[in-house]
Amino acid sequence: MAKIIKDSEMIINGDGSIFHIHLLPEQLTDNIIIVGDPGRVNMVAAFFDKKDFEVQSREFHTIGGEYKGKPIMCLSHGIGGDNIDIVMTELDALANIDLKTRTVKDKFRQLTIIRIGTSGGLQPELPVGSSVIATKGIGFDGVLNFYKGRNEVSDLEFEKEFCKFVDWNPLWAKPYVVDADAELIKRIGQDDMHLGYTISANGFYGPQGRELRLPVAEPELNGKIEKFVYNGRHVTNYEMESAALQGLAKLMGHKAMTICSIIANRLSLSVTSNYKTAMQDLVKTVLERL
Repeated sequence: MAKIIKDSEMIINGDGSIFHIHLLPEQLTDNIIIVGDPGRVNMVAAFFDKKDFEVQSREFHTIGGEYKGKPIMCLSHGIGGDNIDIVMTELDALANIDLKTRTVKDKFRQLTIIRIGTSGGLQPELPVGSSVIATKGIGFDGVLNFYKGRNEVSDLEFEKEFCKFVDWNPLWAKPYVVDADAELIKRIGQDDMHLGYTISANGFYGPQGRELRLPVAEPELNGKIEKFVYNGRHVTNYEMESAALQGLAKLMGHKAMTICSIIANRLSLSVTSNYKTAMQDLVKTVLERL
């Protein structure tokens, strides 16, 4: 007998949409771009040839349509790995769970999800305005540790070497490290993009070494991270979502990757708030290669 998912485990809205992102199963497309800022969805959708629907709920803003004949949607996820947990779980539910019978579908539907975001660079070869693919997402948020099978999709040797090198504080969540989808890296990432190791922090200030009034617990952590090398490559940048995205996608059987535009470099202390043009160029490139 098929498992029936309880009402309290998967909440369905009165209109038949999934709880947080408020999407209906028939609105889901196989190719999805996700962004942090709800306002950035309009910028991505401006490239669409046709817009079929728009849904707004809290920080989750979605526009679905077509680009060069292919169905596509852009969805905002807000900030942090906790929101990625919501978005990934609910997108997968739309694809692979019958919301009416509350049972898993017999035929698996694979989604392709690309996150386009902003990031802070940790290495001098990443100038402001450049784009970097998170070939490995390094999760400081702990999200994946709550799911069975995290070791099977994680780079355990990287985790071991990293924790040893930076003298990881046992009070923090154990880092997990998950690769982006190899086929997507090859298809989307070309000579105009850097390949890197990306940290997904569980906050913007202290967890990324920023001090305003509160001092951080480990002031030397960023210096250690910058010096860490694995398979000849350094950790390249900070953001807050790539590891949870790539980890949950691996566990669920979907294809996912993150590409970030560097808007600040922590070494050169350079920063720009006018990154709209670089983001528009990156979005157009991803749409063409997707």
